[in-house]
Amino acid sequence: MTDNGIVSLPGSGTVDETVAKIKSILAAKGIALFVLVDHSGEAEKAGFKMRPTKLLIFGSPRAGTPLMQAAPSLAIDLPLKILVWEDAAGKTWVSYNTPEYLRQRHNIPAELVQNIAVVEGLATKAAE
Repeated sequence: MTDNGIVSLPGSGTVDETVAKIKSILAAKGIALFVLVDHSGEAEKAGFKMRPTKLLIFGSPRAGTPLMQAAPSLAIDLPLKILVWEDAAGKTWVSYNTPEYLRQRHNIPAELVQNIAVVEGLATKAAE
């Protein structure tokens, strides 16, 4: 874990390929993709050049609601997010907030951390 709670894993494909992989994994697991934010696409519409950067916001009310009931401030960090981005060298990265960071930040009861731990597995599979 880094000091800021963000883990970045090197991806094996392009940003778009990695996003497609995450979408497929989410669908197979029955996890809702609430929104895909295309930061670089929106930047381009505003006249800016930005390397490919996309944010997937996903989750399950069944998993998230008990967390927010126990720690209401967690709602600022839920639904879960995975950021897929390209660095200056053209390398794709898959980044996410660690469950441990979120646990500490919001004082989540230890027994509920498993409800958000899915993000680690998703990010790892997406980076393969």
